[in-house]
Order: sequence, then structure tokens, then C-alpha cells
Amino acid sequence: MVIEAQVEKIKLGISSCLLGEQVRYDGGHKLDHFLKDTLGRYVDWVAVCPEVEYGLPVPREAMHLVRTESDVRLLTSRTGIDHTDDMRRWARQRLNELEKEDLCGFIFKSRSPSSGLRSVKVYNPSGIPTQTGVGVFAGAFIERFPVMPVEDDGRLQNPSFRENFIERIFVFKRWKQMAGQSSSLKDLIAFHTDHKLLILSHSPKHYTTLGRLVAGAKKLKKQQLFAAYLEVLMEGLRLPTTTKKNTNVLQHISGYFKRQLSAGEKQELIEVIETYHHGLVPLIVPIVLINHYVKKYDEQYLLRQVYLKPHPAELMLRNHV
Repeated sequence: MVIEAQVEKIKLGISSCLLGEQVRYDGGHKLDHFLKDTLGRYVDWVAVCPEVEYGLPVPREAMHLVRTESDVRLLTSRTGIDHTDDMRRWARQRLNELEKEDLCGFIFKSRSPSSGLRSVKVYNPSGIPTQTGVGVFAGAFIERFPVMPVEDDGRLQNPSFRENFIERIFVFKRWKQMAGQSSSLKDLIAFHTDHKLLILSHSPKHYTTLGRLVAGAKKLKKQQLFAAYLEVLMEGLRLPTTTKKNTNVLQHISGYFKRQLSAGEKQELIEVIETYHHGLVPLIVPIVLINHYVKKYDEQYLLRQVYLKPHPAELMLRNHV
């Protein structure tokens, strides 16, 4: 089975302002051209603005998080109106709707008191902030959908975080396509085989755990097995790849060509991997060469490895890591 980028678009949730919708408290937006115009070629967006959908106007008074003795509350910054409980009720209803959307991930607006995933300012009673909070809607989302890939627009400016998140949404999409009601243990084994090297590039520990899960699959009911596998898989993929871990996988791959490559080709592959290992070229360089050899020598096991084509080449994500 040759791995290709999905023709079917991936459905992702996103904070509305990142698509250019003028919904922010000041009437503005935070349009992200990469998300809307580049990634958008492969994505069907489901836009959400918690504050507007909850019922607040545009423009509106800004809000912030305030820590009390027992809770973190969502208050308007100047007048101190408490929207916490109503926002939480709205969030539960909206999450019920989103559950039907078949999402494969969500991109949140960073530092927002409603949508921020991490490092949102939380003020103490004296008005001193610490960047320790999570937005009200974002917190409810990750509690409802704990294994789904999520990220914020701020971290997506980092090439490594961007590549990691987009890789995960494509894996999550493939998982959904595989893990339907008619799926079998055979399907899970095929999925695991396709993703082995990708998992290894993130976490050898999770690679081993997943291998044991699959090997002992008959000890668990299908629902338990699939749930356990997905949880460990997505936990492992959240861990960043590194040059060292990628080099290990590349060297592992090179072992499949011991008999096919000429002496010159072997030396070329060794040198390219070493050049990547020393940080002189991005990951795409050894990957392109390996894909060339995979096709040239029709290496069937590697043809099916998602690691070599985890997302559309047009996104150029591995040109920068």
C-alpha cells in the first residue's frame, strides 16, 4: 500500500479571528495567511468564536481571567462582570455540536481568556498577572476531546511545532478512516505497520508500548484495544522529533538497502544522513533521497511507511526542520 496525501479534506476547528473574521473585542481580526490560504487547501474549517457565539457584541469590553480562592473566573476587565458560568454552559452546548462535526483537530487563538491553550494571563486579587491560565472554552475542549490534536496560532509560528501539529492531524484523519465499526484487528495491525517509523521518530518508548499492545491484542476487547492504542499513539506523537531521533530512523531505513545500493549510492546516503545529523541541511534532503531509492528498488515495506510522506509535500514542512 503506497501512502499518499488524502484527497478528502480534513475537518478542523479554528478560532474565527484567525480566518480574518472581525470578531475580536476591538472589532479586529488576527488573520493567519498560512492557515487560511496554505493549510486551507487541505482543510474544511469549522470556525468558532466563543465570545461572540456566547452572545457578546463586537466591539465589546475586553475580558480577563481572575483567580479566586476556589476558581478561576472570566471577568470583564473594567466593569468586573462575571461571565464564567454562562460561558461554561454555552461551551458544553457548543462542544456537543462539535462532537458531531468529526473534527480531526483544533487551532486556538493564543493568550485569549476564552480560547488560549496555555500561558494565558491570570490575575490575582491584587491585579498581578501570571501566565498560567487556560481559556474557558479551550479548557473545556481539551477535557472533552483529550486525544484530539490541538495547538494555538502562536506556537504554529515555530516550524517544529507546525510540522508536529499538521503531522498529527493527518494521522488522526487516517485513524478515523481506519477505526470504523467494520474495522478489525487486521486493520489495526496494518495501521500500526504503516506508522511504525513515524512513531519511532517521536518516541521509542511509545513505539515499544504500541508494539506490545498490538502483539497482545487478543487479550482485550476491540473497543478497549482501539481506545488504548489511540491514547498511547497520540501521546507519543505529541513528543517532538529531534535530529537525533530522526537520524536513528534514517539509519534504520538505510539498512533496508544493504543489498540493493551500489557502493557509490551507499556512500551518498551515509553522507546525506550525516550532513542532516550535523544540522547542515533540513530533514527533507535525506527524505527525498530515500524516497528516490524506495521507488527505484521497489522496497515494499518502506513504500507503505507514513514517515516518508506524512503530509502533502506542497506544505514544505520538512524544509525547515
